[in-house]
Amino acid sequence: MHRSTPYLSLLSLVLVSTPLVAADATKDTFFFHKGDRIVFLGDSITEQYQYSSYIELYLTTHFPNGGMTFINAGIGGDTATGGANRFAQHVLAEKPTALTIDFGMNDGGYGGFDPKRAAQYIQKTEDMLKAAKKAGVRVALISPNAVEVRARPMQQNLPVYLETQKKFYAPLKELAEKYNLPFVDQYAVTRKVMDKMAADDAKVHPFPDAVHTNGAGGLLMAHTILVGLQAPAVVSDVEIDTTAKKAKPVHCHIEELNVTSDSISFSRTDEALPMPIQPDWRGILPYVNQLKDLNYYGLKVAGLNAGKYALSIDGKKAGEYTVEELSKGVNLGNLASGPLFDQGQEVLRMITTKNNIVHDRFRSVVMFNAPSWLADVVKERKPAELKKRMEKIQTMQEAIYKKAQPTAHRFELKAMK
Repeated sequence: MHRSTPYLSLLSLVLVSTPLVAADATKDTFFFHKGDRIVFLGDSITEQYQYSSYIELYLTTHFPNGGMTFINAGIGGDTATGGANRFAQHVLAEKPTALTIDFGMNDGGYGGFDPKRAAQYIQKTEDMLKAAKKAGVRVALISPNAVEVRARPMQQNLPVYLETQKKFYAPLKELAEKYNLPFVDQYAVTRKVMDKMAADDAKVHPFPDAVHTNGAGGLLMAHTILVGLQAPAVVSDVEIDTTAKKAKPVHCHIEELNVTSDSISFSRTDEALPMPIQPDWRGILPYVNQLKDLNYYGLKVAGLNAGKYALSIDGKKAGEYTVEELSKGVNLGNLASGPLFDQGQEVLRMITTKNNIVHDRFRSVVMFNAPSWLADVVKERKPAELKKRMEKIQTMQEAIYKKAQPTAHRFELKAMK
């Protein structure tokens, strides 16, 4: 994410007019809703646009008609105190319908437990929850990731701070219950994952400087948050009975099913897309359930003759599977090539391009403090600039949703000699 130089550039604030209807009618417990205007609030980990962009990628590919808007209000070095102080300007002024709050990494001070710091952290967090409740904004409260001690073993304060974090964030659960909010204990989940990685002597480090994410860390955070907020797991799924020559589709349509003695083929049109698996996600996949609980794009085939089968999609080889694997069901969501991957990859590229503009708008406009001699000019020009910037963002968002629309693909499984 590039940094911008201060200048007057503001994004107009548009209220989402769509009623708050669950994004998936079968999963009405999911935190995010169709038409949501979402703000991600936090510190530098949020401002990295990594976990937030992967959450956006999931929401866009899984709900290609979701009509959501995404705003990142992360500021490097910030704390809950800073978040509370800027809450009106950076959150409420955006007219959000949904908000995630992820503060606490800097609040604890990277040392031993300080009761005064802890009390201020909880108080300022509660101040934000009160303000959000008054404004009618839905909130998901999230504890920060655990610091990765293994990534920086020479930093002697990290083991101390790891324990400080546990005690420091513990009151968040009770605070969320008090306001009847969903709470994701990201600290507990990520610590458990990193303990498992240490036991495995895994080569991947999701938080390479112990705090901030790389691609693997961004996925770990996005997975933890989305699963914690009860995101639907299934993109689409299909079971094919070759004996009966029938298909049982879930969130997809199957046509032109053709079964022979050594192959099956069919046309599949899905209601959504799988997320494209990034190369730097591979090392973390065993620790996020291979994304079966977030990115399951299934294919199950019964009645095949024994042996191994080659899968092609639109004439391009996608993988090889045994009859045993196919009879149990395989997750094609983790394919790293092919038309589905290519489409998802383009969606991610467009999201990244759009978010460069969102970040530029936040840093150089929302946070822009005009000197007194320029204040009147800024105030006068702001409305026009708001409209101009918002139109550009919305146009890009519409293009992203257009690119995310599923199309029909021809699948073929053929016995390998």
